[in-house]
Amino acid sequence: MATKISNFLKTLGPGILFASTAIGVSHLVQSTRAGAEYGFDLLWLVLLTNLLKYPFFEYGSRYANATGTSLIDGYKRIGNWMLWLYFIITIASMFFVTAAVAAVTAGFLDNLFGISSIIKNGTFITTIVLFISCFVVLVLGKYNALDKLIKIIASTLLVSTLLAFTLTLFKGPAEQISDFQTPEIWSTVGIGFMIALMGWMPTAVDLSTWNSLWTIERIKETEYKPSLKETLLDFNFGYITSALLSICFISMGAYLVFGTGKIMPDNSAGFANEVVNLYTVTIGNWSYLIIAAAAFSIMFGTSIAVFDGYARSLKRTTELLFFRNNKKSDNRNIYIISLLILTVGGFIIIWKFGSSLLFLIDLAMTISFLIAPLIAIINFRLVSKKYVAKAAIPPAWMKFLSWLGIVFLTGFSIFYINLNFTQWLEAIF
Repeated sequence: MATKISNFLKTLGPGILFASTAIGVSHLVQSTRAGAEYGFDLLWLVLLTNLLKYPFFEYGSRYANATGTSLIDGYKRIGNWMLWLYFIITIASMFFVTAAVAAVTAGFLDNLFGISSIIKNGTFITTIVLFISCFVVLVLGKYNALDKLIKIIASTLLVSTLLAFTLTLFKGPAEQISDFQTPEIWSTVGIGFMIALMGWMPTAVDLSTWNSLWTIERIKETEYKPSLKETLLDFNFGYITSALLSICFISMGAYLVFGTGKIMPDNSAGFANEVVNLYTVTIGNWSYLIIAAAAFSIMFGTSIAVFDGYARSLKRTTELLFFRNNKKSDNRNIYIISLLILTVGGFIIIWKFGSSLLFLIDLAMTISFLIAPLIAIINFRLVSKKYVAKAAIPPAWMKFLSWLGIVFLTGFSIFYINLNFTQWLEAIF
């Protein structure tokens, strides 16, 4: 028993990193917005999306354990066309995703210290500080610092969220205004929000490569090769925790904001303040600083995880595409250059679009959703008998769930494109 616990602790890490990445914007922002604007009308969508996306994230951990390589290496095995396509997808989306996460994090940092009330353009300054901090932490601390930091701050937010959720249920829903009408979820606006919500619930499917990269890095760090069962246990712990917390956030939004006439602010600092207030309304005003610090901490952890994940994936893709001796993945300089490109590019996006936080988030999430079907199909293919040993092939129920997920993601993507195609053409021409 003691040996099993010891081995699990050596394996534990990538799953928590995944949960931290997911809990950030998709939970603190989008799940809260879903509850605040639509009550529990979108709870089914959150649960269904978590279920039907599950296989494609699990395959990242499964493939890494089975082959000792990342999904990105798997894309190379599929063909150079797939590796190039993934490279283009990464370049096209990473600046928007990083900017969206950083904008939210900067808002929580601004809210925590009240910087905007002291300095003009305080959120802009906190954004600069945030980008520099993420860059420095990852350049100096490497994976070990990331792993330890995420475990501490994720535990803090987990406890505070469960406490706030429990107290919210005991307190009951807030009183609704007399003339309140529930928004139509199948309107153009509602469908657009649903697509954005699904895009990062629990996170973007193309980020499944990060699971595989973190799994490999954890093995290097601990010098312990876990069994497939241990690797999947670590992943499932993170994924299930993330799914449960999404229910907590949508419930708090529904109980405390829905129907009250409150509007969640569009600017990052104002939105952060409203989210923190959801906690303090139930726990008590005395907890404001504690919750504000916990919320910023998890967003800071999410930002670092996003910076690290994109830098690692860009590094490995670059090695496979442009370097002949690409079997070893130990070129630290490529990682640092990738971080630098990500930092500069993400900051430029915030500079251009940062005044409209929710638009930036919805744009990044919509891009993520529309590219999800292709990544899902390729990830599913990589765990077939052609690419992994028989023992690592997923069971029949997972294969069935994968097909359902592919149909779900593809169907919604086609529906959304068809709904907006004419509008996009008019905008271009």
